[in-house]
Amino acid sequence: MSVTVRALRCSPEQVFAVLADPWVYPTWVVGASRLRAADQNWPTPGCRLHHSIGVWPLVLNDETVVLEWDAPRRVVLEAKTRPVGRERVIIEVKRRADGCVVRMEEYPSAGPLRFVPRPLVDAALHIRNTETLRRLEWVARGRAEQEAS
Repeated sequence: MSVTVRALRCSPEQVFAVLADPWVYPTWVVGASRLRAADQNWPTPGCRLHHSIGVWPLVLNDETVVLEWDAPRRVVLEAKTRPVGRERVIIEVKRRADGCVVRMEEYPSAGPLRFVPRPLVDAALHIRNTETLRRLEWVARGRAEQEAS
């Protein structure tokens, strides 16, 4: 299981405002290239994001499902990423004096990626999720600054 932790200079509520907006998903999730649709009640558990991964012309249509939503503390998602299977993504946010700390855990939950040696999968996910959390902070801070002005 890959675990990535990052201190963010924004509040847990600002982080969850980004997570609750399906239309910015491709902005902060590394590998997501576009959002095709989102269930109307996103992020209620059971709701789906219909997104694409990859770079044109090698783009695959996939989806992400909310399994648990406890804003502004925790969200659990299941991301379908063909052809490698499904990944469980757990994002936990804790308030700190100058912002928050985000812990992102990700691991293969189904499909052939489960059979790849764990250290290889974890290393690749950690690199990707380091950038993902950096982007999440940029979006959260940018939205907060825009709302403040």
